[in-house]
Amino acid sequence: MEPPPEAAARLLADPGRTLPELTELLRDCWRRLPAPRWPRVRDLLEADIAVRSRELAEAGLRPTLTGLHPAVGWEARGTLRVQAAHRARRRLGGHGLRLLPSAFVRPALTVVTDPPWQPTLIHPARGVGELWRGGGPAAPHALARLLGRTRALLLAALDEPATTSRLARAHGLSPATVSAPLTALRESGLVTRRRAVAYARTPLGLALLHGGEAPGTGEPQPR
Repeated sequence: MEPPPEAAARLLADPGRTLPELTELLRDCWRRLPAPRWPRVRDLLEADIAVRSRELAEAGLRPTLTGLHPAVGWEARGTLRVQAAHRARRRLGGHGLRLLPSAFVRPALTVVTDPPWQPTLIHPARGVGELWRGGGPAAPHALARLLGRTRALLLAALDEPATTSRLARAHGLSPATVSAPLTALRESGLVTRRRAVAYARTPLGLALLHGGEAPGTGEPQPR
């Protein structure tokens, strides 16, 4: 058996010193890598959970599961098949299936089947590509000229209801900078404010964003 590398041998030789050293290295890694973007990551994950929950309530289990990722398919007799690099079979038997959105598994997904852990599908969160590119969806140029850049940017960002603080983090703005444009959009009837102070587009705001037509239909939005 080959001896461990010199660095590993030093760590193994003094466990009392190694533990705090590794702990500090992990803490420093957290501060330098995930921590600066963690508020935006948390927003992304919470938004994904909200969307999946609503989809489950409105459409049911099968569309929710098969909509997670192209590798997830539904078969007869309630069998879920996931294309993965390894082969495994797990009968839920009342244990349930956990759906875990992640900002770190794109474009693949991860499947946890081994006992004693709960069966879990770790799937890419919606919008994760925008997270690492920075910023949200760009506002149409004509709309920015009409409303102003910040108001148009916020209107375009409301694919899902969002709070003032979440919108501010997503676009690198202060909450105060976001608050006034949102108020103007709400007073114009383009967005509405929901419980927990989350803003959402109104049908009028959606029609304005898409040039007076419902996206994908070619039909004018009802007034």
